[in-house]
Amino acid sequence: MLRTAASAATGSIANTLAINGDRLMQMMTDVGAIGALPNGGVRRLAFSPEDRQARQLVQSWMETAGMTVTIDAAANIIGRYEGRFPHAPALATGSHLDTVPNAGIYDGTYGVLAGVEVARTLYEQGIRPDHPIEVIVFADEERTMIGSKAMAGKASLEPNFYDHPHYEPIEMGLSFIGGNWSQLPSARRDTDGLAAFVELHVEQGPVLEAADNPMGLVTGIVGQRRYLITIDGSASHAGTTPMPMRQDALVAASEIILAVNRIGNKTGDGYGDQVATVGAMKLSPNVANTIPGRVEMTLDIRDLSNQRLDAMISELEEVMGAIATQTHTQISLKPQLRNEPVPVNSHIYNAIAQVCDQLQLPVQPLPSRASHDAQIIASITDMGMIFVPSQDGISHSETEYTTPEHCIQGANILLHTLLKLDQHYRCPEEVTALKKKSKV
Repeated sequence: MLRTAASAATGSIANTLAINGDRLMQMMTDVGAIGALPNGGVRRLAFSPEDRQARQLVQSWMETAGMTVTIDAAANIIGRYEGRFPHAPALATGSHLDTVPNAGIYDGTYGVLAGVEVARTLYEQGIRPDHPIEVIVFADEERTMIGSKAMAGKASLEPNFYDHPHYEPIEMGLSFIGGNWSQLPSARRDTDGLAAFVELHVEQGPVLEAADNPMGLVTGIVGQRRYLITIDGSASHAGTTPMPMRQDALVAASEIILAVNRIGNKTGDGYGDQVATVGAMKLSPNVANTIPGRVEMTLDIRDLSNQRLDAMISELEEVMGAIATQTHTQISLKPQLRNEPVPVNSHIYNAIAQVCDQLQLPVQPLPSRASHDAQIIASITDMGMIFVPSQDGISHSETEYTTPEHCIQGANILLHTLLKLDQHYRCPEEVTALKKKSKV
């Protein structure tokens, strides 16, 4: 006999319903074996045979969990566990299965498999929520985010935009894993089809572990801005050019790096969540006995507030002007990337907090400083995120690790958050029924 989500959610949720933790961890192990590397890491690049194999395995598990499975034109896998009201918008979760060249087994994969396990738990317990539950495997999160961008209607329709020397053309890649480039706009969704999206993810940072491993209550996903800083000086002989007469581009670059670090460490007046990084540098002529005449380097800054990001750049431009005068160099700042900050939906945030309280799990509010598919999907529906701790804050590495206990706790939070949200969002059929009842 099928039960409703409302009846399943009554009482002490810690004692009534839980996912199968052993099964979740076995799925993690099985997917982690696909693309396994000799060093203990994993390589499942998007559109690779390993990516395809993992996707096929997850599709089979979705079907075992009572879900119907479709693949849209952007190659997103959508497993759907039907709700009591077939026309209601879905409550969705998920992440990605593709990896960086040397990854661990948790990033992305954990969120997908936890979603599948949630659906299977509901199926086995005969629980039917009012809304459908969807588990989405987004295509190519690590490089292009083509899956989530297409679903949000934000993907470029120019295939050359995605060209990369080490990847096949985007049309070929999508086709290999079940997508269809020519039909890409058809992957677009909106609030009529998606009521909310909740992504469960490993933190990929050290904050939760430093706070004694609470669950992460994500406040928002930071905005990211990336720039190319170019410093032009004058290349000349390192032995014959007196120090006061030099136009050393590397000296100017060093002063800028220190300024970036100072700005990144600012506190007070709303500061404290920002990060600022110079991550790559190229100098010319790069010869031991020649003063560097030109330096190019990247700047990556992130924060939850566009106002603070603007203030950081304004302060840096002022400092760079002074450095240019002092070092007799010319300095330019060229924008390369801009991703807007995205706050989480307050209803979802509160639902996650309430579930953690009922499960007696400590929580730590924190922003996500990495990009996720949830950041893109937030443009078309309500969004929230749950983090579980990452040991030593490591991710995108073979040493990435989250304990089974934390993985299982996170999946149970996801389960009960979706059930709670099922009661928050009213289905059209339910609203009609309530109106009829009120008139009787």
